[in-house]
Amino acid sequence: MAKIHPVILSGGTGTRLWPLSRALHPKQLQALVGERTMIQETAARVDDRKRFAPPLVICNDAHRFVVAEQLREIGIEGAIVLEPEGRNTGPAVAAAALILAREDAAALMLVLPSDHAIADTEAFDKAIATARAAAETGALVTFGITPSGPETGYGYIERGAALNGVPGAYRIARFVEKPDKRTAEGFIAGGRHAWNSGMFLFRAGRYLDELQRFQPRILAAVRAAVEAGVDDLDFFRLDGPAFARAPSISIDYAVMEPTEAAAVVPADIGWSDVGAWSALWELGEKDGDANVVLGDVVAEDVAGCYLRSEGPLIAALGIRNLVVVACRDAVLVAPRDRVQEVRGLVEAMAAAGRHEQTSPSIVHRPWGTYQSVDAGEGFQVKRLTVKPGARLSLQKHARRAEHWVVVSGTARVTRGDDRFDLEVNQSTYIPLGTVHRLENPGPEPLRLIEVQSGDYLGEDDIVRLDDVYGRGREGDGG
Repeated sequence: MAKIHPVILSGGTGTRLWPLSRALHPKQLQALVGERTMIQETAARVDDRKRFAPPLVICNDAHRFVVAEQLREIGIEGAIVLEPEGRNTGPAVAAAALILAREDAAALMLVLPSDHAIADTEAFDKAIATARAAAETGALVTFGITPSGPETGYGYIERGAALNGVPGAYRIARFVEKPDKRTAEGFIAGGRHAWNSGMFLFRAGRYLDELQRFQPRILAAVRAAVEAGVDDLDFFRLDGPAFARAPSISIDYAVMEPTEAAAVVPADIGWSDVGAWSALWELGEKDGDANVVLGDVVAEDVAGCYLRSEGPLIAALGIRNLVVVACRDAVLVAPRDRVQEVRGLVEAMAAAGRHEQTSPSIVHRPWGTYQSVDAGEGFQVKRLTVKPGARLSLQKHARRAEHWVVVSGTARVTRGDDRFDLEVNQSTYIPLGTVHRLENPGPEPLRLIEVQSGDYLGEDDIVRLDDVYGRGREGDGG
Protein backbone atom coordinates (compact mmCIF):
# COMPACT_ATOMS: atom_id res chain seq x y z
CA MET A 1 0.00 0.00 0.00
CA ALA A 2 1.41 3.39 -1.03
CA LYS A 3 2.38 5.72 1.76
CA ILE A 4 0.53 8.95 2.46
CA HIS A 5 2.57 12.14 2.12
CA PRO A 6 1.96 14.57 5.03
CA VAL A 7 2.03 18.21 3.89
CA ILE A 8 2.41 20.53 6.88
CA LEU A 9 1.42 24.16 6.34
CA SER A 10 3.45 26.48 8.56
CA GLY A 11 2.84 29.94 7.15
CA GLY A 12 0.63 31.59 9.77
CA THR A 13 1.58 34.22 12.32
CA GLY A 14 -0.97 33.52 15.07
CA THR A 15 -1.67 37.16 15.89
CA ARG A 16 -4.50 36.36 18.33
CA LEU A 17 -1.97 34.62 20.60
CA TRP A 18 0.16 37.72 21.03
CA PRO A 19 2.34 38.44 23.03
CA LEU A 20 3.68 34.87 23.01
CA SER A 21 3.15 34.48 19.27
CA ARG A 22 5.00 37.03 17.13
CA ALA A 23 5.48 37.37 13.38
CA LEU A 24 9.09 36.14 13.67
CA HIS A 25 8.23 33.33 16.11
CA PRO A 26 4.55 32.40 15.65
CA LYS A 27 2.36 29.99 17.58
CA GLN A 28 3.27 26.85 15.63
CA LEU A 29 6.84 27.24 16.88
CA GLN A 30 5.70 27.51 20.52
CA ALA A 31 5.04 24.82 23.14
CA LEU A 32 1.45 25.81 23.95
CA VAL A 33 -0.32 22.60 24.97
CA GLY A 34 2.56 20.33 25.98
CA GLU A 35 6.32 20.01 26.11
CA ARG A 36 6.71 19.95 22.33
CA THR A 37 5.92 22.82 19.98
CA MET A 38 2.79 22.77 17.85
CA ILE A 39 4.68 21.91 14.65
CA GLN A 40 6.55 19.15 16.47
CA GLU A 41 3.26 17.70 17.70
CA THR A 42 1.86 17.84 14.17
CA ALA A 43 4.88 16.11 12.64
CA ALA A 44 5.01 13.49 15.40
CA ARG A 45 1.34 12.67 14.80
CA VAL A 46 2.23 11.27 11.36
CA ASP A 47 5.65 9.85 12.22
CA ASP A 48 4.87 6.28 11.23
CA ARG A 49 7.08 5.06 8.39
CA LYS A 50 4.77 2.13 7.65
CA ARG A 51 1.93 4.47 6.69
CA PHE A 52 3.47 7.87 6.03
CA ALA A 53 6.31 9.24 3.93
CA PRO A 54 8.57 11.91 5.47
CA PRO A 55 6.69 15.21 5.73
CA LEU A 56 6.85 18.07 3.27
CA VAL A 57 6.70 21.37 5.17
CA ILE A 58 5.70 24.66 3.55
CA CYS A 59 7.01 27.52 5.68
CA ASN A 60 7.86 31.19 5.73
CA ASP A 61 11.42 31.99 4.69
CA ALA A 62 12.02 33.84 7.98
CA HIS A 63 11.17 30.70 10.00
CA ARG A 64 13.21 28.20 8.02
CA PHE A 65 16.05 27.56 10.46
CA VAL A 66 13.76 27.27 13.50
CA VAL A 67 11.46 24.85 11.67
CA ALA A 68 14.43 22.72 10.59
CA GLU A 69 15.88 22.72 14.10
CA GLN A 70 12.58 21.79 15.74
CA LEU A 71 12.08 18.84 13.38
CA ARG A 72 15.67 17.73 13.99
CA GLU A 73 15.09 17.84 17.76
CA ILE A 74 12.42 15.13 17.48
CA GLY A 75 14.31 13.05 14.91
CA ILE A 76 12.12 13.84 11.88
CA GLU A 77 13.64 14.53 8.48
CA GLY A 78 11.56 15.97 5.69
CA ALA A 79 11.56 18.40 2.81
CA ILE A 80 11.15 22.09 3.68
CA VAL A 81 9.78 24.37 0.97
CA LEU A 82 10.14 28.13 1.45
CA GLU A 83 7.37 30.54 0.50
CA PRO A 84 8.77 33.90 -0.64
CA GLU A 85 5.58 35.48 0.70
CA GLY A 86 2.26 34.29 2.06
CA ARG A 87 -0.35 33.67 -0.67
CA ASN A 88 -2.86 31.67 1.42
CA THR A 89 -3.42 27.92 1.37
CA GLY A 90 -4.51 27.46 -2.26
CA PRO A 91 -1.09 28.26 -3.74
CA ALA A 92 0.79 26.65 -0.85
CA VAL A 93 -0.98 23.32 -1.37
CA ALA A 94 -0.47 23.68 -5.13
CA ALA A 95 3.30 23.94 -4.61
CA ALA A 96 3.30 20.76 -2.53
CA ALA A 97 1.13 18.94 -5.08
CA LEU A 98 3.40 19.91 -7.98
CA ILE A 99 6.50 18.76 -6.09
CA LEU A 100 4.92 15.42 -5.17
CA ALA A 101 3.45 14.95 -8.66
CA ARG A 102 6.97 15.07 -10.13
CA GLU A 103 7.41 11.53 -8.81
CA ASP A 104 3.81 10.31 -8.76
CA ALA A 105 0.66 12.20 -9.78
CA ALA A 106 -1.36 9.65 -7.79
CA ALA A 107 0.51 10.47 -4.56
CA LEU A 108 -1.87 10.87 -1.62
CA MET A 109 -1.43 14.19 0.23
CA LEU A 110 -2.55 14.67 3.83
CA VAL A 111 -2.66 18.45 4.29
CA LEU A 112 -2.28 19.51 7.93
CA PRO A 113 -2.03 22.97 9.47
CA SER A 114 0.97 23.06 11.79
CA ASP A 115 -0.84 24.71 14.71
CA HIS A 116 -3.78 22.44 15.56
CA ALA A 117 -4.20 20.31 18.68
CA ILE A 118 -5.66 16.79 18.43
CA ALA A 119 -6.32 14.90 21.66
CA ASP A 120 -7.62 11.58 20.30
CA THR A 121 -4.93 10.32 17.91
CA GLU A 122 -6.55 6.88 17.61
CA ALA A 123 -9.76 8.45 16.29
CA PHE A 124 -7.64 10.67 14.02
CA ASP A 125 -5.95 7.60 12.53
CA LYS A 126 -9.35 6.00 11.85
CA ALA A 127 -10.54 9.17 10.14
CA ILE A 128 -7.43 9.17 7.96
CA ALA A 129 -8.12 5.57 6.92
CA THR A 130 -11.67 6.51 5.88
CA ALA A 131 -10.46 9.62 4.07
CA ARG A 132 -7.84 7.58 2.23
CA ALA A 133 -10.48 5.19 0.92
CA ALA A 134 -12.52 8.16 -0.28
CA ALA A 135 -9.50 9.88 -1.89
CA GLU A 136 -8.65 6.69 -3.78
CA THR A 137 -12.04 6.99 -5.55
CA GLY A 138 -11.05 10.49 -6.75
CA ALA A 139 -12.69 12.51 -3.98
CA LEU A 140 -11.13 15.64 -2.49
CA VAL A 141 -11.65 14.97 1.21
CA THR A 142 -11.81 17.34 4.14
CA PHE A 143 -12.20 16.41 7.79
CA GLY A 144 -15.33 17.75 9.48
CA ILE A 145 -15.00 18.14 13.23
CA THR A 146 -17.93 16.93 15.32
CA PRO A 147 -19.14 20.14 17.02
CA SER A 148 -19.06 20.35 20.80
CA GLY A 149 -21.32 23.40 20.79
CA PRO A 150 -22.75 26.25 18.66
CA GLU A 151 -19.38 27.85 17.96
CA THR A 152 -19.60 31.02 15.84
CA GLY A 153 -15.86 31.32 15.20
CA TYR A 154 -15.62 28.40 12.75
CA GLY A 155 -16.93 27.74 9.29
CA TYR A 156 -19.29 24.77 8.91
CA ILE A 157 -19.69 21.94 6.41
CA GLU A 158 -23.10 20.43 5.71
CA ARG A 159 -22.87 16.80 4.71
CA GLY A 160 -24.93 15.41 1.87
CA ALA A 161 -25.47 11.87 0.62
CA ALA A 162 -23.18 9.03 1.68
CA LEU A 163 -20.22 8.45 -0.63
CA ASN A 164 -20.77 5.20 -2.48
CA GLY A 165 -18.54 2.38 -1.30
CA VAL A 166 -16.87 4.37 1.48
CA PRO A 167 -18.65 3.99 4.84
CA GLY A 168 -18.16 7.08 7.00
CA ALA A 169 -17.61 9.49 4.10
CA TYR A 170 -20.19 11.86 2.59
CA ARG A 171 -20.63 14.24 -0.28
CA ILE A 172 -20.48 17.89 0.77
CA ALA A 173 -23.81 19.65 0.36
CA ARG A 174 -22.41 23.10 1.07
CA PHE A 175 -19.86 25.14 2.98
CA VAL A 176 -21.19 27.76 5.40
CA GLU A 177 -19.27 30.84 6.56
CA LYS A 178 -19.04 31.60 10.28
CA PRO A 179 -22.70 31.72 11.39
CA ASP A 180 -24.44 33.77 14.05
CA LYS A 181 -25.35 32.09 17.35
CA ARG A 182 -28.92 31.22 16.37
CA THR A 183 -27.85 29.67 13.07
CA ALA A 184 -25.09 27.68 14.78
CA GLU A 185 -27.59 26.35 17.32
CA GLY A 186 -29.78 25.18 14.43
CA PHE A 187 -26.79 23.41 12.86
CA ILE A 188 -26.09 21.55 16.09
CA ALA A 189 -29.72 20.55 16.51
CA GLY A 190 -29.93 19.27 12.93
CA GLY A 191 -26.90 16.99 13.28
CA ARG A 192 -25.74 17.36 9.65
CA HIS A 193 -23.10 20.03 10.13
CA ALA A 194 -19.46 19.84 11.19
CA TRP A 195 -16.76 22.40 11.83
CA ASN A 196 -14.41 23.04 8.92
CA SER A 197 -11.02 21.80 10.18
CA GLY A 198 -8.76 22.96 7.33
CA MET A 199 -7.31 19.42 7.01
CA PHE A 200 -7.52 17.55 3.69
CA LEU A 201 -6.59 14.31 1.95
CA PHE A 202 -6.52 13.82 -1.82
CA ARG A 203 -4.34 12.75 -4.71
CA ALA A 204 -1.86 15.38 -5.85
CA GLY A 205 -2.86 15.11 -9.51
CA ARG A 206 -6.57 15.28 -8.67
CA TYR A 207 -6.09 18.57 -6.81
CA LEU A 208 -4.05 19.99 -9.67
CA ASP A 209 -6.71 18.99 -12.20
CA GLU A 210 -9.42 20.80 -10.24
CA LEU A 211 -7.14 23.80 -9.68
CA GLN A 212 -6.65 24.02 -13.44
CA ARG A 213 -10.44 24.04 -13.89
CA PHE A 214 -11.25 26.72 -11.32
CA GLN A 215 -8.06 28.73 -10.70
CA PRO A 216 -5.69 28.35 -13.68
CA ARG A 217 -3.84 31.54 -12.72
CA ILE A 218 -2.81 29.98 -9.41
CA LEU A 219 -1.59 26.82 -11.09
CA ALA A 220 0.37 28.68 -13.78
CA ALA A 221 2.07 30.98 -11.27
CA VAL A 222 2.94 28.21 -8.81
CA ARG A 223 4.13 25.88 -11.55
CA ALA A 224 6.52 28.60 -12.70
CA ALA A 225 7.65 29.17 -9.09
CA VAL A 226 8.42 25.46 -8.67
CA GLU A 227 10.18 25.15 -12.01
CA ALA A 228 12.35 28.20 -11.28
CA GLY A 229 12.88 27.23 -7.64
CA VAL A 230 16.35 26.50 -6.30
CA ASP A 231 17.88 24.35 -3.60
CA ASP A 232 19.30 26.44 -0.75
CA LEU A 233 21.21 24.35 1.81
CA ASP A 234 18.58 21.90 3.12
CA PHE A 235 15.64 23.93 1.75
CA PHE A 236 13.83 24.32 -1.57
CA ARG A 237 13.17 27.98 -2.31
CA LEU A 238 10.21 28.81 -4.57
CA ASP A 239 10.87 31.55 -7.10
CA GLY A 240 9.69 34.85 -5.62
CA PRO A 241 8.46 36.84 -8.64
CA ALA A 242 6.58 33.84 -10.05
CA PHE A 243 4.95 32.92 -6.74
CA ALA A 244 3.85 36.51 -6.17
CA ARG A 245 1.73 36.29 -9.33
CA ALA A 246 -0.50 33.65 -7.73
CA PRO A 247 -3.80 35.06 -6.44
CA SER A 248 -4.01 34.86 -2.65
CA ILE A 249 -6.92 32.45 -2.16
CA SER A 250 -7.65 29.71 0.36
CA ILE A 251 -7.97 26.11 -0.75
CA ASP A 252 -11.65 26.23 0.23
CA TYR A 253 -12.47 29.09 -2.13
CA ALA A 254 -10.07 27.95 -4.85
CA VAL A 255 -11.15 24.31 -5.14
CA MET A 256 -13.21 22.75 -2.36
CA GLU A 257 -16.31 24.93 -2.74
CA PRO A 258 -16.65 24.89 -6.56
CA THR A 259 -15.65 21.25 -7.16
CA GLU A 260 -18.20 18.46 -7.41
CA ALA A 261 -15.63 16.00 -6.02
CA ALA A 262 -15.61 17.38 -2.46
CA ALA A 263 -16.27 14.92 0.35
CA VAL A 264 -16.22 15.12 4.13
CA VAL A 265 -15.26 12.60 6.80
CA PRO A 266 -16.85 13.51 10.15
CA ALA A 267 -14.23 13.22 12.89
CA ASP A 268 -14.60 13.39 16.66
CA ILE A 269 -10.90 13.69 17.49
CA GLY A 270 -10.58 16.24 20.31
CA TRP A 271 -9.60 18.96 17.84
CA SER A 272 -8.80 22.61 18.45
CA ASP A 273 -7.26 25.16 16.11
CA VAL A 274 -5.83 26.95 19.20
CA GLY A 275 -7.03 30.16 17.64
CA ALA A 276 -7.13 32.33 20.76
CA TRP A 277 -6.17 32.39 24.44
CA SER A 278 -9.66 31.18 25.34
CA ALA A 279 -8.90 27.92 23.49
CA LEU A 280 -5.81 27.40 25.63
CA TRP A 281 -7.91 28.01 28.75
CA GLU A 282 -10.31 25.32 27.53
CA LEU A 283 -7.47 22.89 26.79
CA GLY A 284 -5.47 23.58 29.94
CA GLU A 285 -5.47 21.78 33.29
CA LYS A 286 -7.58 23.85 35.69
CA ASP A 287 -7.40 24.25 39.44
CA GLY A 288 -10.42 24.20 41.76
CA ASP A 289 -11.34 27.75 40.76
CA ALA A 290 -11.23 27.01 37.02
CA ASN A 291 -7.90 28.80 36.56
CA VAL A 292 -5.12 27.69 34.23
CA VAL A 293 -1.86 28.83 35.84
CA LEU A 294 1.52 28.51 34.08
CA GLY A 295 4.88 29.96 35.07
CA ASP A 296 5.72 32.33 37.92
CA VAL A 297 2.25 33.27 39.21
CA VAL A 298 0.85 34.13 42.65
CA ALA A 299 -2.97 34.30 42.67
CA GLU A 300 -5.45 35.06 45.45
CA ASP A 301 -9.25 35.11 45.06
CA VAL A 302 -9.00 34.48 41.32
CA ALA A 303 -11.46 32.43 39.26
CA GLY A 304 -11.93 31.44 35.61
CA CYS A 305 -8.62 32.99 34.50
CA TYR A 306 -5.78 32.02 32.21
CA LEU A 307 -2.55 33.25 33.85
CA ARG A 308 0.74 32.58 32.07
CA SER A 309 4.17 34.06 32.72
CA GLU A 310 7.16 33.58 30.45
CA GLY A 311 9.42 35.58 32.77
CA PRO A 312 8.24 38.21 35.25
CA LEU A 313 6.07 37.38 38.24
CA ILE A 314 2.31 37.77 37.78
CA ALA A 315 0.59 38.72 41.04
CA ALA A 316 -3.20 38.55 40.63
CA LEU A 317 -5.84 39.49 43.19
CA GLY A 318 -9.63 39.39 43.00
CA ILE A 319 -10.02 39.01 39.24
CA ARG A 320 -12.51 36.93 37.26
CA ASN A 321 -12.50 35.45 33.75
CA LEU A 322 -9.43 37.29 32.52
CA VAL A 323 -6.47 36.31 30.38
CA VAL A 324 -3.13 37.64 31.65
CA VAL A 325 -0.02 36.68 29.66
CA ALA A 326 3.35 38.18 30.58
CA CYS A 327 6.44 37.99 28.40
CA ARG A 328 9.71 39.76 29.18
CA ASP A 329 8.86 42.73 26.98
CA ALA A 330 5.04 42.83 26.91
CA VAL A 331 1.93 41.96 28.94
CA LEU A 332 -1.58 41.18 27.69
CA VAL A 333 -4.63 41.68 29.92
CA ALA A 334 -8.05 40.96 28.40
CA PRO A 335 -11.47 39.53 29.28
CA ARG A 336 -11.53 35.87 28.34
CA ASP A 337 -14.57 36.39 26.11
CA ARG A 338 -12.86 39.15 24.07
CA VAL A 339 -9.52 37.56 23.24
CA GLN A 340 -10.56 37.14 19.59
CA GLU A 341 -10.03 40.92 19.39
CA VAL A 342 -6.31 40.67 20.16
CA ARG A 343 -5.68 40.65 16.41
CA GLY A 344 -6.87 44.27 16.33
CA LEU A 345 -4.35 45.23 19.02
CA VAL A 346 -1.55 43.67 16.99
CA GLU A 347 -2.66 45.53 13.87
CA ALA A 348 -2.66 48.79 15.84
CA MET A 349 0.87 48.09 17.07
CA ALA A 350 2.01 47.36 13.53
CA ALA A 351 0.49 50.64 12.32
CA ALA A 352 2.36 52.46 15.08
CA GLY A 353 5.65 50.83 14.06
CA ARG A 354 6.12 48.95 17.32
CA HIS A 355 8.56 46.06 17.24
CA GLU A 356 6.70 44.06 19.92
CA GLN A 357 4.20 42.73 17.36
CA THR A 358 7.01 41.30 15.22
CA SER A 359 10.02 40.33 17.31
CA PRO A 360 9.89 38.04 20.35
CA SER A 361 11.92 38.83 23.45
CA ILE A 362 14.11 35.82 22.62
CA VAL A 363 15.13 35.95 18.95
CA HIS A 364 16.03 32.67 17.22
CA ARG A 365 18.87 32.41 14.73
CA PRO A 366 20.33 29.32 13.00
CA TRP A 367 23.29 29.46 15.39
CA GLY A 368 21.24 29.90 18.60
CA THR A 369 19.38 32.77 20.26
CA TYR A 370 19.81 36.27 21.59
CA GLN A 371 17.80 38.30 24.07
CA SER A 372 17.92 41.99 24.79
CA VAL A 373 18.56 42.53 28.52
CA ASP A 374 18.85 46.31 28.68
CA ALA A 375 19.12 49.26 26.33
CA GLY A 376 19.53 53.02 26.50
CA GLU A 377 21.02 55.97 24.67
CA GLY A 378 24.10 54.66 22.85
CA PHE A 379 24.17 51.16 24.37
CA GLN A 380 22.45 47.78 24.36
CA VAL A 381 23.08 44.64 26.42
CA LYS A 382 22.26 41.19 25.01
CA ARG A 383 22.44 37.62 26.25
CA LEU A 384 23.68 35.27 23.49
CA THR A 385 23.43 31.47 23.42
CA VAL A 386 25.40 29.70 20.68
CA LYS A 387 24.66 26.03 19.99
CA PRO A 388 27.50 23.47 20.13
CA GLY A 389 29.48 23.52 16.89
CA ALA A 390 27.66 26.62 15.60
CA ARG A 391 29.19 29.86 14.38
CA LEU A 392 27.95 33.34 13.61
CA SER A 393 28.74 34.93 10.27
CA LEU A 394 32.08 36.58 9.60
CA GLN A 395 30.97 40.20 9.80
CA LYS A 396 31.64 43.81 10.63
CA HIS A 397 29.66 46.81 11.90
CA ALA A 398 29.85 50.37 10.64
CA ARG A 399 28.35 52.11 13.68
CA ARG A 400 28.88 50.03 16.78
CA ALA A 401 31.56 48.33 18.84
CA GLU A 402 31.00 45.23 20.99
CA HIS A 403 32.27 43.82 24.28
CA TRP A 404 31.87 40.06 24.93
CA VAL A 405 32.00 38.36 28.34
CA VAL A 406 31.81 34.55 28.49
CA VAL A 407 29.38 33.21 31.09
CA SER A 408 29.60 29.49 30.29
CA GLY A 409 31.27 27.35 27.65
CA THR A 410 34.15 28.22 25.35
CA ALA A 411 34.13 31.04 22.78
CA ARG A 412 36.35 30.93 19.72
CA VAL A 413 36.87 34.48 18.52
CA THR A 414 38.08 35.82 15.20
CA ARG A 415 39.03 39.50 15.54
CA GLY A 416 40.82 40.97 12.55
CA ASP A 417 43.90 38.79 11.97
CA ASP A 418 43.75 37.26 15.47
CA ARG A 419 41.99 34.01 16.45
CA PHE A 420 41.77 32.89 20.06
CA ASP A 421 39.61 31.10 22.66
CA LEU A 422 37.91 32.62 25.69
CA GLU A 423 36.84 30.66 28.77
CA VAL A 424 34.38 31.49 31.55
CA ASN A 425 34.84 35.03 33.01
CA GLN A 426 37.15 36.08 30.17
CA SER A 427 36.25 38.89 27.79
CA THR A 428 37.22 40.70 24.61
CA TYR A 429 36.52 43.93 22.74
CA ILE A 430 35.51 44.20 19.06
CA PRO A 431 36.28 47.74 17.80
CA LEU A 432 33.95 49.48 15.37
CA GLY A 433 34.57 48.31 11.78
CA THR A 434 36.67 45.26 12.79
CA VAL A 435 35.96 42.01 10.96
CA HIS A 436 35.00 39.38 13.52
CA ARG A 437 33.30 36.05 14.15
CA LEU A 438 32.06 34.14 17.20
CA GLU A 439 32.08 30.32 17.30
CA ASN A 440 31.29 27.60 19.83
CA PRO A 441 33.86 24.79 19.45
CA GLY A 442 32.68 22.93 22.55
CA PRO A 443 30.05 20.22 23.29
CA GLU A 444 27.92 22.50 25.50
CA PRO A 445 26.02 25.70 24.71
CA LEU A 446 28.11 28.87 24.80
CA ARG A 447 26.50 31.68 26.80
CA LEU A 448 27.88 35.18 26.85
CA ILE A 449 26.91 38.76 27.51
CA GLU A 450 27.34 41.22 24.66
CA VAL A 451 27.48 44.96 25.33
CA GLN A 452 27.03 47.08 22.20
CA SER A 453 27.95 50.76 22.09
CA GLY A 454 27.57 53.26 19.28
CA ASP A 455 25.29 55.82 17.67
CA TYR A 456 23.12 53.15 15.96
CA LEU A 457 22.42 49.63 17.28
CA GLY A 458 19.93 48.18 14.79
CA GLU A 459 20.24 44.59 13.57
CA ASP A 460 20.71 45.83 10.01
CA ASP A 461 24.13 47.31 10.91
CA ILE A 462 25.80 44.07 9.87
CA VAL A 463 27.76 43.32 6.72
CA ARG A 464 28.28 39.58 6.34
CA LEU A 465 31.49 38.52 4.63
CA ASP A 466 30.96 34.77 5.03
CA ASP A 467 27.99 32.79 6.35
CA VAL A 468 27.66 29.00 6.65
CA TYR A 469 23.87 29.31 6.64
CA GLY A 470 23.65 30.89 3.20
CA ARG A 471 22.14 34.18 4.35
CA GLY A 472 22.61 37.38 2.37
CA ARG A 473 25.33 39.96 2.79
CA GLU A 474 23.10 42.46 4.57
CA GLY A 475 22.54 41.43 8.15
CA ASP A 476 19.45 40.77 10.21
CA GLY A 477 21.19 39.57 13.34
CA GLY A 478 24.42 37.53 13.50
